[in-house]
Amino acid sequence: MGSPRRFEDLVAIMDRLRDPGGCPWDREQTFATLRGFLVEECYEAVDALDREDLPGLCEELGDLLLQIVFLSRLAREAGSFSAADVVEGISAKMVRRHPHVFGDEHAADSAAVLKRWEEIKKEEKGDGPEGAASPLDGIPKALPALVKAQRLGAKAARVGFDWDRTEEVLDKLAEEAGELGAAVRGGDPAAIREELGDLLFTAAMVARKLDLDADEALARANAKFRLRFAYVEDAARRAGVALSDAGPALMNRWWEESKSRRPE
Repeated sequence: MGSPRRFEDLVAIMDRLRDPGGCPWDREQTFATLRGFLVEECYEAVDALDREDLPGLCEELGDLLLQIVFLSRLAREAGSFSAADVVEGISAKMVRRHPHVFGDEHAADSAAVLKRWEEIKKEEKGDGPEGAASPLDGIPKALPALVKAQRLGAKAARVGFDWDRTEEVLDKLAEEAGELGAAVRGGDPAAIREELGDLLFTAAMVARKLDLDADEALARANAKFRLRFAYVEDAARRAGVALSDAGPALMNRWWEESKSRRPE
């Protein structure tokens, strides 16, 4: 076949792989076996984003798209939906939820867009006064906890449950740090765990108020730690000292050196 470039070409390739006489491995896959691949491809795409590797991102998005087409093919075999239904559904949703672009409504800013988005979502779900859905609904259970915390805060903020100023969240963060310290001094493991959770949740709220991604900020901190610790390891090797024998004072000295010698 020639060089495929259209979405329909990818669907046709998947059909060939799944049809009788196709690929034995692809024909053996199920919804359950593809779940892990879907999660993995999402994270690999995020990794390419973090590295600002656009050629890599192109490849990873292709791998992610393949999983979407693969799952859609399984759903079609089950008599549920096809890849075309997926495209039709998301296209209709985007038009429906952007009446300020595709209709005659007006949105003054992004806050107005998000507010109208939530209103339309509720209308779509038919939420009446008796069983109205929670503003916090729609967040996947499988999201990493830090990401979920920021999403919960953002959804609550859309209905007005939020701090007015960033400084107020910072005050709350200091308060939670104090409560964690008190719990640690008290020695109750359950209280320590609860207060640590409150501290981490509030830190995610600080990120949200600053329009930062808490998970990305933590990922950058992780990468920075690895770089600095690698310097400490190198310094220990140059000194002919095992890390376990170096001691805190020497390792802290190398750590401080790493801050000026390693790029962040």
